[in-house]
Amino acid sequence: MAYTFISGATGGIGKAFAEACAARGDDLFLTGRSAEKLAALEGELRAAYKGEVLVCACDLSDAADRARLLAFADQKGARFSRAVHVAGVDIQKAFCDYTEEKVLLQLRVNGEATIALTHALLKRGAPMEEIIVISSMSGVTPMPYFALYSATKRMLISFFTALRLERKGQTRITTVLPGGVYTRPDIVRDIENQGIWGKLSAKTPGFVAEKSLKAARKNRAVYIPGFFNKFLNFVMKIVPKGISMRFIAHRWKKQTKDAF
Repeated sequence: MAYTFISGATGGIGKAFAEACAARGDDLFLTGRSAEKLAALEGELRAAYKGEVLVCACDLSDAADRARLLAFADQKGARFSRAVHVAGVDIQKAFCDYTEEKVLLQLRVNGEATIALTHALLKRGAPMEEIIVISSMSGVTPMPYFALYSATKRMLISFFTALRLERKGQTRITTVLPGGVYTRPDIVRDIENQGIWGKLSAKTPGFVAEKSLKAARKNRAVYIPGFFNKFLNFVMKIVPKGISMRFIAHRWKKQTKDAF
């Protein structure tokens, strides 16, 4: 049986993708950190939709745990026709305020895990028709006080854009660059604290999921949800990096976020 693989499935965006894909009739293979939250989501999806749902909790920052996740998939005979990479770590603070543990966590989840799982899933037998990866508008330009996060998101844009050409005619690959998304309470507060900028940029998880799936069906290389975010992307391309970074530093140094 061919499944849609979704990482970060219990978060706001991941759950929205799970619901949208289930509504389309997909069989789902879901992972996230919390076995309890996954079990609850599995129950909700089974009650509302007809498709098969497999769940397996996994610490994506741990290579051994990722291997266990893949072994579970093999045990269940799961093959994969679509992958939606949502899981990510969004720590925000001055770089020297990180612990080494948090530096490695962000690198491993945002970069290593996403790319390693893509490699493993592509080699698992079923033709992988589609990959959707959630990057961020933060990857458009270097962001002081969000430097590591923006760098990892930029890496995803670069990697999956290149992989898209390698897989031409085999796998549609769409990289999604959302702005703010109304998910966790701390993120909602951040959006509100940004005033009109935050409100114009922010979208609901359902909006991001539905529009991203539509963009993937159209085989878009990069998709930016929302007109205002498309406008910001254009501005970032023409404004000198030094100016944009000073503006970002002025805004971001006033707040920190350590959600993990």
